[in-house]
Amino acid sequence: MNMDITVLLLLLLTLYGVPSTGQKKKETLLSEKVGQLMDWTGRRAVIRMNGEKFRRFVKAPPRNYSVVIMFTALQPQRQCGVCKQADEEYQILANSWRYSSAFTNKVFFATVDFDEGSDVFQMLNMNSAPSFIHFPAKGKPKKSDSYELQVRGFAAEQLARWVGDRTDVQIRVIRPPNYAGPLMLGFLLAVIGGLAYLRRNNLEFLYNKNVWAFSALCFCLIMTSGQMWNHIRGPPYAHKNPTTGQVSYIHGSSQAQFVAETHIVLLFNSAVTMGMVLLHEAATSDMDIAKRKIMCVAGIGLVMLFFSWLLSIFRAKYHGYPYSFLLS
Repeated sequence: MNMDITVLLLLLLTLYGVPSTGQKKKETLLSEKVGQLMDWTGRRAVIRMNGEKFRRFVKAPPRNYSVVIMFTALQPQRQCGVCKQADEEYQILANSWRYSSAFTNKVFFATVDFDEGSDVFQMLNMNSAPSFIHFPAKGKPKKSDSYELQVRGFAAEQLARWVGDRTDVQIRVIRPPNYAGPLMLGFLLAVIGGLAYLRRNNLEFLYNKNVWAFSALCFCLIMTSGQMWNHIRGPPYAHKNPTTGQVSYIHGSSQAQFVAETHIVLLFNSAVTMGMVLLHEAATSDMDIAKRKIMCVAGIGLVMLFFSWLLSIFRAKYHGYPYSFLLS
């Protein structure tokens, strides 16, 4: 009887009490991987990966940590200005996490450059940069693990919210001090104050309705072109396909826009406004009739041409919109 109990106890210890050789190897390998990642993160907040590192530390098990990777093309010959801008914001995010008091080995930030890991791009069937993907600790990335860059922009704050949604790790973004804004504001106030002082004996221009009308018009054009949306979302200036090299200045979705797109819309709206002003002046001024006819024709031409371009941009973004004018 005692012999049976002893054999049973030895069997239970073998099955449950003593870790198997395979389990020990897995724990050792995981410890080495985490230790290596922590060492790299201690040197640089963003780990640079090639194909070999990606397969070993991201794709291959075991893994109990998440990895957020920015796929980019930073080499000068790629001429990806958006990649450089996105990389700056990504570095701010990674450094905010690295030097946070809540920093753990739960999340790591890495980057894969096209020229250093083109095999990774091929493995994931990626043909554009920059792109952000979250690789969870367990399982494969889902659709929501791919960051919607064109919709949300690449501002560090937007990336931090996305990382928090995917990993439950809340990162407080800390930006390095930027004195350019206060200096420019101070310079502008100094210029305005200097001009007011030089013309202190003649301040009638402050009561000129044309000055205030022009200022109000400029403000309206800036706001209606989408500049405030750019300030909040931080979208890229344009998008260049690293495979074909084609540059897109107009976003194909109604849910997002590029900075270049707002500049184009601002220019077109200004031209339409100029056309309306010419038409008004042609109808109300006391100039020679010939000059008024020229102003009228020029005004009609500006309104028709640039309004048709604005409508074509609208059609390109809102697919299925049925109406067009001059240009399809």
